[in-house]
Amino acid sequence: MPRYRKRWQSFMEKNGITGFAPSDVGAVEKTYVWFADDGDIAASGSIAGNVLKYVAVCSKYKNGGSLFNEVVSHLVSEEASRGRFHLFVFTKPKYVTSFGYVGFKPLGQTDQAALLETGTPGIQDFLQQLPKFDSGITGAIVMNANPFTKGHRALVERASQECDHVYLFVVQAERSLFTFQERFALVKAGVKDLTNVVVVPGGEYMVSSATFPAYFLKSDQDIGQYQAKLDAAIFLKSIAAPLNITRRYLGEEPNSKTTASYNQMLQAVLPPKVTVEIMPRKTFNGEVISATKVRQAITEGRQELIEQFLPVSTAEFVKAHFTELKNRISTEGK
Repeated sequence: MPRYRKRWQSFMEKNGITGFAPSDVGAVEKTYVWFADDGDIAASGSIAGNVLKYVAVCSKYKNGGSLFNEVVSHLVSEEASRGRFHLFVFTKPKYVTSFGYVGFKPLGQTDQAALLETGTPGIQDFLQQLPKFDSGITGAIVMNANPFTKGHRALVERASQECDHVYLFVVQAERSLFTFQERFALVKAGVKDLTNVVVVPGGEYMVSSATFPAYFLKSDQDIGQYQAKLDAAIFLKSIAAPLNITRRYLGEEPNSKTTASYNQMLQAVLPPKVTVEIMPRKTFNGEVISATKVRQAITEGRQELIEQFLPVSTAEFVKAHFTELKNRISTEGK
């Protein structure tokens, strides 16, 4: 689309999409443009993985509704040709109804943005795979566990003690040193003695800031805050409500401003339906235990820190794969 880039961007801006962050534009695989008889751009839509992006229809065309349907139908067909049948769209709240007419169902919404999905496997398929608890207190934890540390273990222990049942969601996105399969296995091994804790994949519903469109925001707004707010709204509507989750457990984050801000947003959005419990971070010899420090220790070859910060099951895995993990870190840095 290079030859149309300026015209396309101008069209988007006229239709309320005013930000073009590299993370948004760079993720786009293909953009489709519809032209009016006079040569003006009438509509446009893009695909990025299984996410529809930059969907806009000029309001001056009387057939705007049918044109919108044509755009979305075309994008869905293009996704299907790529073998993608479960799709998401981020949109502004005022367009939720329009996407609803073409089969998209809302997962969560804030005053700034909404996330909708269509196709299979969808949220109901995801929920049906999980055990249901109709009585007692049900809590939840969402963690990346890159890798699973004694700090993670302490948080799970507390939730296990205070709740009758605990869902432990492991973030499924592959953007970590440890693969999802490795992280999932290490979490399961690390909590196998806690019989009221069920470890489950987070699926596609633990929203990633990598897919959240910055174009919903003004240039001076913090995308992290809006991502956290939408993430909380999705969790509240599509996860906590159907699973009877009334508590969510978080680890305090003294060293990361981003994570601390995320925790604050969850505290603002989830109550009163879901109580937010924040646990002080576990320490060793006065030092906060964190997965970040473990990864740094791998980089520096400090194997002595492994036993100090990691449960036995994780420590054994790291020691057995120490050279491979160190090489992964080295490769990521290139």
